[in-house]
Amino acid sequence: MIDRSEFRRTDPGWLAEAWGRARVFAVSGGRVSPLLEDPSGLPEVVPSPGGPADRVPGGGPERLFLGVDEDGTPYFAVMAEVPDMTPLREVLLDPPSALYADLALAAVALANWHESHRFHPRTGEPTLPVHAGWVRQTASGDLTWPRTNPAVLVLIHDGVAGDEGRCLLSRNVARPVNVRSVTAGFVSPGESLEGTVARESFEELGVTVTDIRYVASEGWPFADELMVGFTALADPAQPLVLDPAEIAEAEWWTRAELRASDLQLPARISISRMLIDNWLAGKLPA
Repeated sequence: MIDRSEFRRTDPGWLAEAWGRARVFAVSGGRVSPLLEDPSGLPEVVPSPGGPADRVPGGGPERLFLGVDEDGTPYFAVMAEVPDMTPLREVLLDPPSALYADLALAAVALANWHESHRFHPRTGEPTLPVHAGWVRQTASGDLTWPRTNPAVLVLIHDGVAGDEGRCLLSRNVARPVNVRSVTAGFVSPGESLEGTVARESFEELGVTVTDIRYVASEGWPFADELMVGFTALADPAQPLVLDPAEIAEAEWWTRAELRASDLQLPARISISRMLIDNWLAGKLPA
């Protein structure tokens, strides 16, 4: 993982020196470039349409300091278009390294925030990036920081081991007929993560869940979200009562049925798929 070195973000002297020995890549529209060994090649980049209006001293696109690796090498992203850029979703399917995936996730999330928060949410004043791209500031000094929207994902199952154990999968109304996934929803203000799991399970499917257990989390910069994965128990004898505005269909599947099916499950880069695969393999939180 990258050491984000937050204390360096307000040290312009160190940032200027680090830029001269950094590894850099470009980010634009949810796409990233390969890492460049030498940032001196970056004067040729073209700033992204709709990107921030300000530029670093001497010209060029805005720099986002991402951190340093275990060898002390600094990493930056620039909000710009360059050749050979790849959508982040494709990068995550087969990243060149775990470090690059970590960097790309952070860069896309930051770039998305900059492109959609060019005005202060309270005053409406224009903002410019400060703190090496991690804060935006108005002319009068008001600051705003990146926001992350927490959402829960829950694999509901019956707790039975072996092929006859069942899990509850559903299809959102916006998804194709053959798609199934776990239950999901955004955390409401003042609500705990476990409370969201229980509420969404009941609101969307009509089931009461117990034994709610945290599994893992992942940043999801495509919509500036933090996806938090859980498992929970429910009785398959409970009648399903679907929210027609959210859920088109839902069924309980045994492990044997799910393995033999031709259902389209979530992509393997997602925590939803990890929850399903772990359940199929009998790997659940103790």
